[in-house]
Amino acid sequence: MSDETAVAGTSEESIKARAVDAGETAQPTAAQHAFLRDLQAGLGTGQTAVDQENLTVYSADQGPILERKLPLAVVWAESVEDVQHVVRVCAAHQVPIVPRGAGTGVSGGAHATQGCIILSLERMTRILDLNPDDETAVVEPGVINADLNAAAAEHGLMYAPDPASYKMSTIGGNVATNAGGLRCAKYGVTRDSVLALDVVMADGSLMHTGHQTFKGVAGYDLTALLVGSEGTLGIVVGVTVRLKYLPREVHTIAAFYQDFRSAAAGVLAVGKARVQPAIMELLDNGTLVQLDELHGGDLQQRGKSLLLIQTDGFGAAAEADVVRQVLADGGATVTTEASAEAEMLVEMRRNSRGVEVDDEFRVGEDIAVPRSRLVDFVAELEAMANRFQVRLKVVAHAGDGNLHPTFWMDRVDPTTDAHALQRLNAALDESIRVGLDMGGTITGEHGVGQYKLRWLGLEQPQPVRELQRRIKELFDPQGILNPGKAI
Repeated sequence: MSDETAVAGTSEESIKARAVDAGETAQPTAAQHAFLRDLQAGLGTGQTAVDQENLTVYSADQGPILERKLPLAVVWAESVEDVQHVVRVCAAHQVPIVPRGAGTGVSGGAHATQGCIILSLERMTRILDLNPDDETAVVEPGVINADLNAAAAEHGLMYAPDPASYKMSTIGGNVATNAGGLRCAKYGVTRDSVLALDVVMADGSLMHTGHQTFKGVAGYDLTALLVGSEGTLGIVVGVTVRLKYLPREVHTIAAFYQDFRSAAAGVLAVGKARVQPAIMELLDNGTLVQLDELHGGDLQQRGKSLLLIQTDGFGAAAEADVVRQVLADGGATVTTEASAEAEMLVEMRRNSRGVEVDDEFRVGEDIAVPRSRLVDFVAELEAMANRFQVRLKVVAHAGDGNLHPTFWMDRVDPTTDAHALQRLNAALDESIRVGLDMGGTITGEHGVGQYKLRWLGLEQPQPVRELQRRIKELFDPQGILNPGKAI
């Protein structure tokens, strides 16, 4: 394609339209036109867009938006070579790149920043290799988590990390945030299942890290460093993952309690029994009310809090018997669910954050504390909700101490809303401070992104943050890879 060929949608009118929502300069610059021409030169038809609708849709993930920015363009890569071309052009023009998968993140890691392009990897959907003997798979970053699991299941295997968004989130996005999920209690987070990565670096070169074997300790572990780096060190274009055996037997136990703190105590009781469930999920009364409203159930009539536990494998039945007895001894009403209801309860839990996208009046958090402090932290959350007069519901991956409290306020009028927003932010700040005081972290699985940068300094001292900045400069000297995120 010649330099004279116009990029679709790069007219004066479209660039001006793009500027309206983002507060950018309405007049296009010669540099922007030159950049867009160079960008399009190495891509096919339909791989770039600068129209208002696409720019708006791709300008943010599901995290709270502090200040909406529209990108210069959206690019859909379809191959490794596409990604390399995009990175080289952006490096030459010093244009920031925000990589994106399905956009299911909730910390603003894929929010557009000033003057950037959005590089979507959602079209890179091939499972390049699935080796049942080695129990590994090699996938492109746009492969949906559920699709990989479906392919693995044909061989009696599974990809263990299962974030709540597994039906739509991509493996590349999971790698970017080191995503967790319900099965973390037994199988670990994404990093525990990633063996190797193919990464396009900030200069457009391609690097392979890691190994095909389960064990390997040669050199620094760059694979582990890149997992969870939120696209700030390189752009993942290939992932080699370790697969696990698909459990032949699964038992689900629902234990209803009259208060959330007693349910949290039940988690510790199961641990003391030295049983390792695959799933241990905790839902408070507010969550049960919401689920009943959405699905027409009667969960809240059965208890004020639900502890949902799933055991798997050949010992699932024996482990489930121990769990039932331990929970019953602790005062729970324990039921043995039929398989249909068990699956329904698990799926309801996966969707328990509701359909609302987080915004300035509803923010879901991602705090993890040591399991021994679960009861204490829940009590503190309830107290601060009362103190700041905000509404609260809590779900938790109780098996690893990762809680998702959601604080929210109802919108009333501009004057009232301003005070409500102050109280909401005060409650969020307090929850972070208390969680850190208990030995916790500001994010267990969602990533720092853009939204949680305000709290990162509370957890990590300056020398640690400075070292991370130096690592970032080594990988990305121009600072064009997802700037303003993660560190």
